[in-house]
Amino acid sequence: SFSVDQHSAECTDNYDPLPVNEPDESQPHFQGVTGLRNLGNTCYMNAILQCLCSISPLVEYFLSGKYMTALQKDCSEVATAFAYLMTDMWLGDSDCVSPEIFRSALGNLYPAFMKKTQQDAQEFLIYVLNELHEALKKTQYHRRRSYEKRSIQRCCRKVIANETSIITRLFEGQLNYSIVCLKCENCTYRNEVFTVLSLPIPCEYECSLQDCLQCFFQQDTLTWNNQIRCAFCETNQETAVRASISKAPKIIVFHLKRFDIQGMMKRKLRTNIHYPLTNLDLTSYICPIFRKHPKYNLCAVVNHFGDLDGGHYTAFCKNSVTQA
Repeated sequence: SFSVDQHSAECTDNYDPLPVNEPDESQPHFQGVTGLRNLGNTCYMNAILQCLCSISPLVEYFLSGKYMTALQKDCSEVATAFAYLMTDMWLGDSDCVSPEIFRSALGNLYPAFMKKTQQDAQEFLIYVLNELHEALKKTQYHRRRSYEKRSIQRCCRKVIANETSIITRLFEGQLNYSIVCLKCENCTYRNEVFTVLSLPIPCEYECSLQDCLQCFFQQDTLTWNNQIRCAFCETNQETAVRASISKAPKIIVFHLKRFDIQGMMKRKLRTNIHYPLTNLDLTSYICPIFRKHPKYNLCAVVNHFGDLDGGHYTAFCKNSVTQA
């Protein structure tokens, strides 16, 4: 599955002080089809929570209670509140529930989210994923074999610590950067872990998600102040850099960069971006040595309506029960 996160930094939806309406007995209530109450400019939070609560393996992990065996006692508040919220959304009988307890738990760590002011949906997503990982992580030790030449060649096992959680297992991918010095042509490689890929938008009016991906993964030449130090030349040199995916995540999150900065002027790019509902093929962006052919189906979208000074977030999510 993949999510497309279209966002601007701010929202201006109004706080509704009215109580939550009672469910209409004449209408069937489907699992997972539950609204979230707006607590005052919290559309950014509600949109992200709706998307996370539509990801089937994440839903199964929390509803089954598996999270309880991984829970770290010293930082369990956010993960526990998230589990309770997901339970209310999937197993409750209300058409709308309040995310107040979850917001309070996260707000204790990040007070900005307790203010009734506009916040950025992508930043909120990253904070939530980070806190869930910290609460649910387990440290695994891997033995890596390496060979050292001595009088007798012997095998050395290096113990490598690795923190894993349901978040890393679902959302974590890895980029591999090939870095070529344009003077001596020495090539080095650097790996970088990601949970969200921020994609540039190459066109003004209309383009596809593949256009955005091609722009992100195309070779970039670093010159002038962006030069990189070459270990062989021992000076900063112009460099060619190209990224590829060395580990494809099970759930890939794309963030579309709708900010355009020209000098002192900032504006929101309103480009229409087309993307497939099924079988998004990332094969051409995978490191050749890995020979994997990941394809993704769309599961959720965060939209932002408005401009850089304000607006409103909404979410479209595919329900795993109704398939709608």
